[in-house]
Amino acid sequence: MLLVCLAAPLAAGEPDYIESDGHLSDSDFYRLVACAAPPGDPCVRPMLRWRTDRPVTVTIASVDPAFLGGKQLRARAALERAVQYINTADAGIRMQHVDGPADVRIHFVASNGSAPLQNTGIDGADGLRVTGARVITWSRQDTHKIQRATILFGTRLHIRHYESAMLEELTQALGLMTDIRNPYYEGVSIFSQDSNDTKQFGAQDLMALRRHYPKE
Repeated sequence: MLLVCLAAPLAAGEPDYIESDGHLSDSDFYRLVACAAPPGDPCVRPMLRWRTDRPVTVTIASVDPAFLGGKQLRARAALERAVQYINTADAGIRMQHVDGPADVRIHFVASNGSAPLQNTGIDGADGLRVTGARVITWSRQDTHKIQRATILFGTRLHIRHYESAMLEELTQALGLMTDIRNPYYEGVSIFSQDSNDTKQFGAQDLMALRRHYPKE
């Protein structure tokens, strides 16, 4: 089984966001966040999904001392809320917050993004720069099924943005990995490239999650 690693922001040559103008149709919005397709254009990369026969488990695997105290408490509360939002989205996917080994492992790292991470011991992290937050997924090359994911939070993300960023990163870890650079979606969608003000799903965010994981 050959696994392919994708990070968001993605590898060189693959967009971590797509620019657009104004309100997008549901089809254009979904294809943009799911396969990095500019409106009206083909997909840039394959659509990635988890198996849905069991919940996708998620855990906070490590917290560097820079995040102890109020930041850690805020992060854990943000995780609980994000999992709740995903599980009540009426989509065909569920997440479960667990202690211990998990499909999605979240790490809060003492890095402001000024230099690549080194010798972290975190799956997929070394060599990456982390300013706000990043997602890394591993998927099967043949089926495009996601096998595991790592989420990294850096120190430059302000505590007031934890709720928005946590919901966005968990949703991206489910395969909706591309952001939207479009003033229309600032404060409207969790996928906005230039805004961390949305703390719950917008209408088209919900549509995209439900389309990516339809209920049987």
